Amino acid sequence: MNSAPRSEIVRSRCFDAFEREFVRSPEILVRAPGRVNLIGEHTDYTQGLVLPCAIDREIWVAVAARSDGRVRAHAVDFRGDASADSGQTLEFKMDGVHPGGGFDDYVCGVIAALLEADVQIAGCDIAIASDLPMGAGLSSSAALCVALCHGMLATQGLTPDARDVARLAHRAESHFVGVQCGILDQFAVALGSRDHALRIDCRSQESEPVPFPGRDLSILISDSGVKRKLAAGSGEQDAGTGYRERVAQCTAALAAVVEMSDEFAPAQSLRDVEADWLPSLEPEMDPVVFRRLRHVVRENERVDACVAALSRAAGPDLEAVGNILNAGHASLRDDYEVSIPELDVLCEEASRVDGVYGSRMTGAGFGGSALHLVRSDAVVPAREEIGARFRARFGRTPTMLIVKASDGATVESPSRS
Repeated sequence: MNSAPRSEIVRSRCFDAFEREFVRSPEILVRAPGRVNLIGEHTDYTQGLVLPCAIDREIWVAVAARSDGRVRAHAVDFRGDASADSGQTLEFKMDGVHPGGGFDDYVCGVIAALLEADVQIAGCDIAIASDLPMGAGLSSSAALCVALCHGMLATQGLTPDARDVARLAHRAESHFVGVQCGILDQFAVALGSRDHALRIDCRSQESEPVPFPGRDLSILISDSGVKRKLAAGSGEQDAGTGYRERVAQCTAALAAVVEMSDEFAPAQSLRDVEADWLPSLEPEMDPVVFRRLRHVVRENERVDACVAALSRAAGPDLEAVGNILNAGHASLRDDYEVSIPELDVLCEEASRVDGVYGSRMTGAGFGGSALHLVRSDAVVPAREEIGARFRARFGRTPTMLIVKASDGATVESPSRS
């Protein structure tokens, strides 16, 4: 049995695949983590508040420059399956990038974003390896875009600020791939800090590390097994329609608010809507649009409440944090309507398990994973019991990961580990 650290195994697989596929050594190796969002869901594209943390599951990208205007990208195991060592290779010209509906959209999207930023790439070879599950709501696409940005920039001798990399990766995914996302995922992947969550103000793009008590509190991820993609036309379940509908409903909510009265007219985003406006707004708005608005307003409040509970001078109030997560899931289920039965069951059954403080779906929804905050000394039995309870309801055992708050993306030495 291989006793090497998990990250080292993925790194070596990426390095070896590059040498095998391209018959040379890479110039750059980049590690980019996935992320979980503790609280603050569907608030990023309305200039709100979010509280994610990077996790210790990751994508590795190996890169070397070319001079012929061509790109070759070899995905070893982009679905995180360590046995899938004969993945696909795509090849295209730099001047011919266009959306096609596959993982190559992310490669092409990063190239397009770099060219728009006047970064001239003459071509490159790329190998990709991962132990980050795809379609599980852990931001594998953002991790890939951040890693590719870092790698391609490094081949040009450029070492940009992590925020600039996050913005480029966001542009690749939101403009080229077509996901109308906010900056949450890319900032969490690029700026994460070990043993910390990250409070991000999506309007100012300022971020603040928030200590996460990893010794006492574990993060357990339960994959519902329902995969989804937010880019239209791809993945086992195309959730793009539902996601775009929520974005449009938030736009409609803002328009309704500013038209309601002079008091509300100054609002420039849903971030500006105050909780004490809600009673006046509810009778005058479409009920569905109002529920979307109420989720966003309350969710922003939950972010700061969670930060306060984690940052108490006397020590974190883990019961309060758990209650905030539970309330967040109820809002995503009832007001924003992006949960699914599998995620609801994971959260409901976890609430009956000893040591679980709170649970909620994490990510955009329509599939993906649930997040459980669990007392560290109870996390292994909790994992077994939650899995058994889910299996009793659905006849299958969910994939479950115990993860830690991790550092953000790093550019590594190209030498063999």
